[in-house]
Amino acid sequence: MALEDNQKIGIGLICLGLIFVVIGIILFLDAKLIAIGNALFLVGLCFAIGIQRTVNLFTRRDRIRGTICFFAGIALVLMRWGVVGMCVEIFGFLNLFGNFLPTVLAVGRQIPILSTILDFPIVAQAADYIAGKTRPKYSV
Repeated sequence: MALEDNQKIGIGLICLGLIFVVIGIILFLDAKLIAIGNALFLVGLCFAIGIQRTVNLFTRRDRIRGTICFFAGIALVLMRWGVVGMCVEIFGFLNLFGNFLPTVLAVGRQIPILSTILDFPIVAQAADYIAGKTRPKYSV
């Protein structure tokens, strides 16, 4: 399945937004970089899946807690409460997109360099815990 141009632009904006958020976190929770990253992520999501699907994603009744926490976290970051805002935003992000984490981990374990990182014992346990997946404790 080939991606349309809007979807390619959306994926690029989502990646760029995540890069800005990571750099903002590395630079001691710089609120400006995190805010730019959040904006790029949201615009990229609109491009990647469409405006109507994005609105449906954020307004579904079973995901309203995640939506409130995600946007409250963005608001807290904009008010320069970086640590609290990022914690609330991560909680909301996991509530919104937690169903996709097992798929993302499965794809990540197929990427050469990322699979090596995800196979480290501590990282593998944390990733599987977050995704709600159990792995065998023995190796064959």
